[in-house]
Amino acid sequence: MRDFSNHATNRGEGRDVQITDITTAVVEGNFEWNLIKIETDAGVTGIGESYRGGGIPELVEYTKRFLIGENPLDVERLVRYIFQEMSGHGGTTGKVVTAASGIEVALWDVAGKLLDLPVYQLLGSKYRDKVRIYCDCHAGEAYAVEDGATAYAKADAYSPEAYANEARRVVDMGFSALKFDLDLPEDNDPDPYNGRLTNAAIREKREIVEAVREEIGYDIDLAFDCHWDYSVESAKRLAYELEEYDLMWLEDLVPPENMDAQIEVTRATRTPVATGENRFRVFELTDLIYEHGVDVVTPDPTTVGGLAETMRVADRAEENYIPMSPHNVCSPVGTMACVHLGAAVPNFDVLEYHALEVKWWDDLLVRDEPLIQDGYIEVPEAPGLGIELDENVVEDHLLDGTTGF
Repeated sequence: MRDFSNHATNRGEGRDVQITDITTAVVEGNFEWNLIKIETDAGVTGIGESYRGGGIPELVEYTKRFLIGENPLDVERLVRYIFQEMSGHGGTTGKVVTAASGIEVALWDVAGKLLDLPVYQLLGSKYRDKVRIYCDCHAGEAYAVEDGATAYAKADAYSPEAYANEARRVVDMGFSALKFDLDLPEDNDPDPYNGRLTNAAIREKREIVEAVREEIGYDIDLAFDCHWDYSVESAKRLAYELEEYDLMWLEDLVPPENMDAQIEVTRATRTPVATGENRFRVFELTDLIYEHGVDVVTPDPTTVGGLAETMRVADRAEENYIPMSPHNVCSPVGTMACVHLGAAVPNFDVLEYHALEVKWWDDLLVRDEPLIQDGYIEVPEAPGLGIELDENVVEDHLLDGTTGF
């Protein structure tokens, strides 16, 4: 097995730095946000975030066995080191890659602070001064997760009127792009397993989309997410029914494992199709892009392998004239990492914001004004991610049973 430990030890002045500790804190927002802190012997600390859910703190703790003492400026080498050292633990995909993604973000934050540069500059360039945000909305009431499992709201939360009213409210907040979930309780009738949509279910979805369009018009970008629920024929029928509403995209229509099925759905409709959030590393997205199985690719930087790995995805998408809109259900930490990515990627389009119901979302960072203003986030010029975590707010919202940093 190749040894990815540090062989290149010659450093210029001020860059001979070592990692001294890596810790995690799980913050209970609308999801379980996995925050990661990297400390160094230079007194510089970096903050990152891995995708939500269980198992991440344990995996991050394991990486301390071989990352302590390493130089945090070797961001990409250390990520490869994690993949190699943990390859026997499923390290080339899945949760190990997710844990590595958050560590990578924290390493970029450290590197930027050590070199006195914002992360976007370390990633290579700056294409835009602010990043456009699309708001992931919920009709009637917020998407619920109870003990890690999805819980539907009451039926009246999914009425066309509820969708339209929420769309109007969010547009009035300054967003020019928004997204709703379109997978509904009705989808489980009469059979919750076969992925088949009844005519009634498709008609219900069409009525929802129509109501939103009538309320906000066609100048607002509008997308809908289906969460991999449907069979190929149902996905095609639904996409066809919604063509006249000029959607920004329909997202995750079919399960992600079968590339041929995804290509079949995408090519069957002029409704743009988006997917990509639950694939790991560039290798799992390459065929999707080169076979044009997607119109908008949506990798999650805190899942796919980090910011540099997402840029590899974006490069392949750019070769095929495909825009990239990262999936993002993070706290402000992961969101700001994605903002730097959005500044550095030419074919970047819009970034997801999925925490409208978390009233203290902005409080997680020490700042005087909200991150999102008029549907945009300004790209920071301060070193690293350009943010400061309020650890008192972290402590106030720790997941029950966890101890935090």
